[in-house]
Amino acid sequence: MTRIGRMFEERKRAGRKSLIAYLTAGDPTPERTPALVEALLRGGADLIELGVPFSDPIADGPVIQRAGERALKAGTSLRSVLEIACEIRQRSEAPLLLFTYLNPVLRYGLERLARDAAQAGIDGCLLTDASVEEAHEYIGAMHGQGLDTVFLAAPTSTPRRLELVARYSTGFVYLVSRTGVTGEQDSLSGAAAPLVRAMRAITDLPLAVGFGISKPEHVAELASQVDAVVVGSTFVRLIERNSDNPSLEIQLESFTRELKHGFGAQA
Repeated sequence: MTRIGRMFEERKRAGRKSLIAYLTAGDPTPERTPALVEALLRGGADLIELGVPFSDPIADGPVIQRAGERALKAGTSLRSVLEIACEIRQRSEAPLLLFTYLNPVLRYGLERLARDAAQAGIDGCLLTDASVEEAHEYIGAMHGQGLDTVFLAAPTSTPRRLELVARYSTGFVYLVSRTGVTGEQDSLSGAAAPLVRAMRAITDLPLAVGFGISKPEHVAELASQVDAVVVGSTFVRLIERNSDNPSLEIQLESFTRELKHGFGAQA
């Protein structure tokens, strides 16, 4: 079992829910990312998604797209994200999930990535645009190195797709709260609750909901339905607006703690 699985088991025994935090590795610089991760963890994040910057991020909204552009300009690559993970792992045992697209992985090599990611301390991988129906080679490579494979389920997913996502996901299942790209929203989509119920009926894996979650109120609304919430764009925007501010880490920690309070007494 990976750190991801152990974390969810521990939280379940304690009756607690988890906050999953996404950031684009290398934004504003590769050198600063480990300190930003530490700030997220101090604020109460339970699992970190390390986003690999990509030139054609079809699932990401403008905030994360801009972060990817900045990270690429700063020289960030898949290889350097693994180096960042290795540095984080020297300081922390927090679960790390590599969040990327299929193209960089194929260019890097599936077997090579699985081996290098495991050596760097990564616990699992989520390929945003990977089709679960055609992911057997990828799943075999990752599982061969003891890494979790997390797949996305969306409100538009067919029952057959939901079954495959449940079958081939390990660690947890990532539920997309709405159709479209990532980004902050004022209110949660009404499509999230039916998707949670549909997936809960076919798997015992922990369920995490992401896309559009940006406020403590959103966290509170989802707390009774899922095991974790995923927050990304609002963290990335905070980094964007304060990249030159020496107090960025303090602000990131404070906002993470504010979001975690959305779980109330459960957190």
